[in-house]
Parts: sequence; structure tokens; C-alpha cells
Amino acid sequence: MSTEPETTEEAEPGAPGADTAADAPESTGEDVDHADAHSEGGDASGEEGTAADGETDAGTDADADAEATAGTEAVAGTESSEGAAQLSEAAAELAAQRLERERIERRKAEKQAPITAGAKLSGTAADLLAAVRAVESGEKPVATAFREPEPAPRRAAQEPVRRPQPVAAAAASVPTAAPEAVGAVRAVLTEGGAPEALAAQVVAALGEGADEQLREDPWQLLRVAGVRPEQADGFARALLGAECGPDDERRGRALTVWLLEQAAVAGHTALEAPALTAALSQRSVPDPDAAVQSALAEGEALVFQDALDTPAPAPQDDTEEPQERPVRVLIGLERYALAEESLADALARVMNSVPKEDGSAADWEQAAAAAPRSAGELIRAVAAHGLVLHTGGDASRSETAALLHAARALGLRGWAATHTHGGRDGFTAELARHDLPDGPADGTATGVTTVGGLLSGAEGPGRDADGALDLDVLVVLDAPQLDVETAAMLAESLPDGARLVLSGDPGVLWSAGPGRVFADLIAARACPQVASRTPDPGPIGELVSGVGIGELNQVEAPGKEVVIVPVRDAGEAVHRTVQLVADSVPRAIGIPAEQTQVITPGHGGAVGTRALNTALKERLNPGPGRFGGFDPGDRIAYSPAPGRTLPGHVVKADAEGLHLECSGTPVVVPKERVEQAVRHGWALTAHQAVGLRWPAAVVVLPGDAAAALTRPWVYTAFGRAERHLSVVHGVEQALPHAVAEVPQKPRTTRLPALLKPQAPAAG
Repeated sequence: MSTEPETTEEAEPGAPGADTAADAPESTGEDVDHADAHSEGGDASGEEGTAADGETDAGTDADADAEATAGTEAVAGTESSEGAAQLSEAAAELAAQRLERERIERRKAEKQAPITAGAKLSGTAADLLAAVRAVESGEKPVATAFREPEPAPRRAAQEPVRRPQPVAAAAASVPTAAPEAVGAVRAVLTEGGAPEALAAQVVAALGEGADEQLREDPWQLLRVAGVRPEQADGFARALLGAECGPDDERRGRALTVWLLEQAAVAGHTALEAPALTAALSQRSVPDPDAAVQSALAEGEALVFQDALDTPAPAPQDDTEEPQERPVRVLIGLERYALAEESLADALARVMNSVPKEDGSAADWEQAAAAAPRSAGELIRAVAAHGLVLHTGGDASRSETAALLHAARALGLRGWAATHTHGGRDGFTAELARHDLPDGPADGTATGVTTVGGLLSGAEGPGRDADGALDLDVLVVLDAPQLDVETAAMLAESLPDGARLVLSGDPGVLWSAGPGRVFADLIAARACPQVASRTPDPGPIGELVSGVGIGELNQVEAPGKEVVIVPVRDAGEAVHRTVQLVADSVPRAIGIPAEQTQVITPGHGGAVGTRALNTALKERLNPGPGRFGGFDPGDRIAYSPAPGRTLPGHVVKADAEGLHLECSGTPVVVPKERVEQAVRHGWALTAHQAVGLRWPAAVVVLPGDAAAALTRPWVYTAFGRAERHLSVVHGVEQALPHAVAEVPQKPRTTRLPALLKPQAPAAG
């Protein structure tokens, strides 16, 4: 490992980022990877929230304020220059002073209510605190709790700040609702002081009779993504008046559901009952147990009792009765509970069904003997079992390619499914390298698709007359990225007798959606597991392999495959990152900027994706951002759904929307969806980058992100590089500490308990 020697230019000094990713989130929502920096799932579970994209969004509010201020200043400067001919310097100064006095008077008027706790807050935080207290005291209408400042003109090339949304939020815009229904809901919202703009979302969430539901239970407003409990409380207070109180049964029930939804954002499919009641207490629910029971009675949530591995205490003497085995009580939403149960049932069917007659055991053995050692083990396992787990790094994909070609030679229809389009293209090339010149003459299908394309029918083999996937062998690559709902749909879609291979690297970050399917299956030991013996090559492979076992090793990199670039602060980190991408890596390594990917822990903060993308755009593709902040040629990250990221670039924009090209496929994003679904893509988070690789990667570790680092994050980020890895290092000893001692954040799931009955059968 070497220190980057190529640049002699002094780094520009800058203040270190004030925002700390202490809660180490993994977030999706509108930030697509995975929810907020610290979702309420963390509160509910007693753990730090992990959202499945994601990543730390530290400094979101600060970024929003900074962007608005910068945009206002830019516009003010423009107007001042244009009016210089009409106003003298003295007149301009008087006008500026008058505006400043008016602004100060407005701020004083808004803060008439006394502030005790939180008095040191300022800006947006102080305004929000004052508004909430004014609503609680009745001095102001509840509308102030929802009111936000007028948006300042946006800087052309600045990336927008997106508010996190639950993972389950629909990728598309809110469906068109009947105008009369929207109008009725709008009237209720106006009466309660809530924004009229929420009307369509309320109708989509509550369905028919949404206005009456909202009047009967104002806390149903919490079903709309982005609405916080304090806002729902203010809305309910405005509608119900004296009848509204923290002990209202409707409030407790709605908060129970809301906390479970936030837990799903953090990756949990259920919460232990004590953690849920503790979170309800923190939300001022007087009787949390009654609130949970109310949600269960109304069918809003389900309760489960899963037996623990701890054996029951032995009786002290013969007169005592044997004690029952201890259990844990879990509370979960119906959709995730049913998904886990459906997944367990479907996997049991796959494991217990008789595989299709596809050649003799001797034929399978002959194919296994002709393959390399690890591939041979995989082929033998698949020959005898319906479900097989395959673990290994990127190099192990050659083994799954060998399996698919062996299946093809035996006359089976074999398909592979990847998490991303880039992964699909890479594995297609891997299959081509393993092509069988003497394959069957009947044209037996072997192909590669994405998981999303396979389930939707847009790609892959299609479905048979019974609605099952028209294949015999399915290899799912990037299996750790399967959330519980997607995994259930895949397993349920397999025909009887089909073989399923789940293949992936257990060291990478988990799925953006709730669940940890691959890890649960490995832990359950309900089916054969084949560990690859094919190591990832070169110094990068050696470094990443060490990280996987908790060791941060120094590796020999004679060709500058691994370079460490120390930085002192946030400003220097941004400067050196841009320098590496635009100059050092192309000049010293020969990899152009368009093939180099920057990876950083979060979207917000002084060295988050927004700040880095702004700096990289200015250097690599400067422009006014005339298409909603984007210009032709901009690298982008398009998120058609939470947890899915498609890298690409901007082609053009017209009345239809923003035209992109993602992995060679043209995509048109309607203009109303651009701000929510498209980001600049020179810099990504590790959750956005999982399932993809680039010739070169620059991993940025700013000092304010030290607490966000975990071993899986480092493993994932370092593993995105194929030929060259630069690490912009500003976290000092936090990096080896994270690699050695900070594992993946736990998730509460039920799948292991549901799979236990299958373990004895698997032998």
C-alpha cells in the first residue's frame, strides 16, 4: 500500500464537516439507498437505525439551509449588478438596511413565545421548536407546524436535498385520484391546518372515504410518508379540540403502526414487544401495552411468539412440572409477516420437491469433474438438492457461470439474475468466457437478467401456463441484496422441480428493504452451503479479503493498485478527491475519469455525495444545470425504486422529461419525478454502489464520518474497485477500529425461526 505521490499541488484548506454520521444509518427513502441517517426504527428497536440505503444523511437540514442561502446570495448578487445603473451606492445601502430591519422584525414576531429548553438553537431548528410549542400552547394555528419557508432560487448545478421516505414508498408518483375525493380531503386538511398538497397522498394511502376516515381518526395522517408524529398531533388537536389528548386510543394505535413502519425502514421485519413499548413511552403514550393491544385488535399489526434457543430451566425436584421453553414476543406489520412466512413455505417447497429428470447422476458427476474444484463442488450440490447457498467474492462468479453451462449441457433451462444492470452486463461477459462450443443443438436457453426484470417479465424467460417462471435452474447473484418481499416473490414464482442457487458475498452490506434473507439462510443451515475457494486476485483482492475477516492489512502494490491519500480536513478531502478523479488516476494509472467512481459514507455533510458531486461537476462537466440542475453529459444515479440505483448519464431534456442512458438503455424520467429520482452520480454511497464495480474507485473517509464506518461498509466500498483503489483517508484510527470491531448492525427478523423445521431435513 503506498501514499499517493503524483500530485504536488497544495490542498485548499477547509473547515471540517460539522455534521457527524454518529448514528451510521443505512438509508432508502427519497435518498433511495435507504432511509434517514437515524430512522425511527432505531428508536423502536433500541438499536441504531439501519435502513437498508443506506447511508448516513448527516447534515441534511444544514445542507438545505446552506443551499437555500447560497442560492439567495447568488440571486441577490445578480439583481444588484443589474440595478447598479439605477441606484447609487448610498441608496442601495439604505435599501439593504431597510430589508434587513424588516427581516429582523419578522423573526422577532415569529419568536414571541418564550423558549427555555433548546434556547441555543438557531435557524431552522429554532423556528421548528418555536412553532411546535406555539401549537401546543394554542397561541398559533397548527398550520405553522407544517409551514416551511419559501424556497430560495436554486443554484444551477447544486444537487437537491431529498427527505427520506419509508422503504415501502412507491417508486412512481402518487396515482391519480378522483378530483372529488381529493377535494373532500383537501377541505379536511385545511380545517386542521395541514398542507393541501397532501390531499392526493392521503387519498392514495387511505383509499375510499379518506376524508371521513381522517375526521374520525386524524392520526391516520401518519400513513402519509414524511408526516411526523408531532405534526399529526397538531392536526388532531385542531380537528378534535378538547377531545384530543396523548392518551387517545387512536393516537396510540397510529403511533404503533408508524413505529413499525420506521423499523422496516431500518431493516427490521418485526420488533420485540419490549422495544416497541419503550419507543411508545418515548412518544408520550401513557399506556404503551394498551396501545399495542389496540393495534393488534384492529388488525393493524400481528403478534408472534418465537421459541428461543435457550433451553427451558430444569425442574429442581420431581414434584415440579417441566417449565415451558422461553419465547420472544414479536410485533410486526402484516405485509412483512406474510412475506417471511410465504418465503419460508416456498423455500420448503423448493427443498422438498423432486428435481426435474435431467440426466443421470453420472452425467452430473462428469460435469463436476470437468470443472475447477470449487465449481465442481457447486455442481455436485445442485445435482442433489433443490436449494443451495453459494458464498464468495466477485471472482467466484466464474463458478456459477460453470454451473449454468453444465446445466445447459444437460438440457436444462438455466438463468442468472443480478441485482443491477451493471452486474447483469458483467456476468453476461463472464458467461461468454465460459461458453461451450459443443453445447446442445436444440438452443437450450441460458441467459442473464436482473431480479426486477425477471419478476416483472420485462427480461428473462417469461412464465409458463401456470404462471411460474419458465426455467429449470435459477442462480440469483448478489443474494445479500434480496429483501424479504422480493425473495418471497422469487421463490413463489419457481415451478415444482426447479433448482434455486442463492449466490453472493456475505461480507457486503445487506438489502435496502427489510429483512436479511441471505444471512438468515446461512445461519439456519437448512440447506447445503458451498464456500468458494477462488480468491479475488491482486492487491485489492488481498486487501478486501483481509477486511472481510476483520484485518486491515498493508498490501504490496507495485503497480499502485492501492493508494492511501491522507487528508486533514473536509476541504482538503474534497480537493484531493477531485484531483484524483480528474488528474492523478488518469495520468498515473491510465483510467479515465468516466471509469472512476467516488464512494463516500453519506449524502449530507461537508464531504457527502452532494458536496462531492457539486465539486466534480464543476471540474468535469461545468454547466448551468438548466434541466432541473442537470446538463447533457452529467453522470447520474437514477433510482426507479427505493434501494435500486442505475448509473448513467444525461442525454437531453424535452417536454417528455429528462432523457438518460443507463447501461445502454434509454430512460425518460418525467420532469415531476426528476428531483426525487435522479442525483448526480460521480459520487455514490456504498449502498448505491453495491452490486457494481468500476475499473477505479476513490473511497472518501472524512473525519466527520468516523462513527458511521462498519466492517461491511468498508468491505463493500473497497470491493467496488477492479484495478485501482484510492482511499482519501481522514479518519485516522477509526478505520482499523471499524474493520476489527464494528460488525453489521443487527436486524430483527423471523425467518430463522420459520426455517428451523427445515434444518433436520436438510441434514
